[in-house]
Amino acid sequence: MTRRAVVAQSRAELLLMLRRGENLVVTLAIPLGVLVFFAKLDATVPDGYRDAVDFLVPGVLALAVMSAAMVSLGIATGFERRYGVLKRLGATPLTRRGLIVAKTATVLVIEIVQVALLIGVGAALGWMVPSGIVAALGIVLVGSIAFAGIGMLLAGTLRAEANLALANALFLVLLFLGGMAYPIDKLPAALEHLAAVLPAAALSESLRGVLVDGRGFPVGSFVVLVVWAIVMPALAARRFRWEE
Repeated sequence: MTRRAVVAQSRAELLLMLRRGENLVVTLAIPLGVLVFFAKLDATVPDGYRDAVDFLVPGVLALAVMSAAMVSLGIATGFERRYGVLKRLGATPLTRRGLIVAKTATVLVIEIVQVALLIGVGAALGWMVPSGIVAALGIVLVGSIAFAGIGMLLAGTLRAEANLALANALFLVLLFLGGMAYPIDKLPAALEHLAAVLPAAALSESLRGVLVDGRGFPVGSFVVLVVWAIVMPALAARRFRWEE
């Protein structure tokens, strides 16, 4: 893997992602819409939170990571594979590992924009930006690696249509089980235990641990997230195929 090839691919990936309108809807419009809608909804504030925005901002940050790193990246890569784009890249100095690194780096750039917008909108809705925001950026990085690994694993092993369907299905399942818009402790016991070992809830709970005063850092959730961030990219790099 050459650094020049990875940098060039990252630049190309970023330009392509910005040109796709559907990507902007998934990565920007949906998280912002969820934040504004639920913040304005007249609902009971979960225990331990000052108001709904305190609970929602960390969860929507996790949602933004999932939408960019798993859904948008995974679906786009799957169709690039279908149309032979990745096969051509396979003939260049860019390795499978280099491709995954380049695409993950592109996602991180998009997420800088996501985080800035969500923090700005959250502040406009009354959220007090805490000192833990720096630690939160580190957690977002770990979560991005985990979800990019999932997206690339699906894109590199499934047919494009199956990847599209499964990525969207996973998005909905993890949205409901991720503690993003409502607490996971309100789920039935069996689902709560399942949610605790999934990356979405691990990311949202880890973010709340550093962004909500008095919550305490959930070490268990962060360990779960780190495991996903190690296993999924490694599995994606091992199983990824340049063509269907």
